[in-house]
Amino acid sequence: MKRRTFLQNGVATTAALTTGAVGLNAKENDTSQMDVMPFTMKFAPHLGMFRHHAGEDPIDQLTFMSEQGFRAFEDNGMKGRDVELQKKMGDTMAKLGIQMGVFVAHQIYWTEPSLTSGKEDKREEFLNQIRESVEVAKRVNAKWMTVVPGYQDFRQNINFQMANVAESLKRACDILEPHGLVIVLEPLNFFNHPGLFLSESPQAYTLCKLVDSPSCKILFDIYHQQIQEGNLLPNIKRTWEEIGYFQIGDNPGRKEPTTGEINYHNIFKYIHERNFEGILGMEHGNSQEGKDGEAAVLRAYREVDVNA
Repeated sequence: MKRRTFLQNGVATTAALTTGAVGLNAKENDTSQMDVMPFTMKFAPHLGMFRHHAGEDPIDQLTFMSEQGFRAFEDNGMKGRDVELQKKMGDTMAKLGIQMGVFVAHQIYWTEPSLTSGKEDKREEFLNQIRESVEVAKRVNAKWMTVVPGYQDFRQNINFQMANVAESLKRACDILEPHGLVIVLEPLNFFNHPGLFLSESPQAYTLCKLVDSPSCKILFDIYHQQIQEGNLLPNIKRTWEEIGYFQIGDNPGRKEPTTGEINYHNIFKYIHERNFEGILGMEHGNSQEGKDGEAAVLRAYREVDVNA
């Protein structure tokens, strides 16, 4: 899809909304001259979030994100995409000045033990997938990749499980460190993902200390931790030195900020004041359907962005 098609599909109105202009007064043929200010924070949308404006093509979606002021992008499913598409998306992001965020580095075991078990075959499977992910990261200029240690092994004490996971992560970091790549460990809440080993930020912090590598950090998903443990700002503060990445979603509903109970104004203000230069992934759905819903997402992020 060409830029002209974007304009015909209503991007002029959406761009006007993000800059505070009145959409009805924005002329479509002037949109190419509109200066949409980049977001201060490195918010990272994902594919599909703006498909009603941008269309289904991933390259067009990246272009639209850039035009709306986003400076980052994440894609959990990047590893499963065709190699040529990975390269094309990487080249497009480099051209647009978009920084690649996380992709999922390995198969996640949602209902049976894997890394927690300590079994060598599961560990080798994981490490092979980490090696594969190094090549994906090179194609798309990524630094971070998500790791979820998987399901608990209820036949083992939780401390033995911790040791098993830490050993696998240490070996993964041996693979990643020479490339400057980082796994970010994502604790997931008990309500959406019952039975998983990693659920709390202090637990992830402990794992990072055990692994003791610059290639092992925390993915602090604000939505998950609001459900799991609350006390968001104190827990962010306590785990700060090990946080490498944030993800966003309001609660309840896992939609854009301002739709739930989380005070994202204060959270982003705190993160910004700590001089966080990393990415905040928009791992949530849209609260409304269609173009109106996409415009609502853009307005919400303009509202909660620092210095907005």
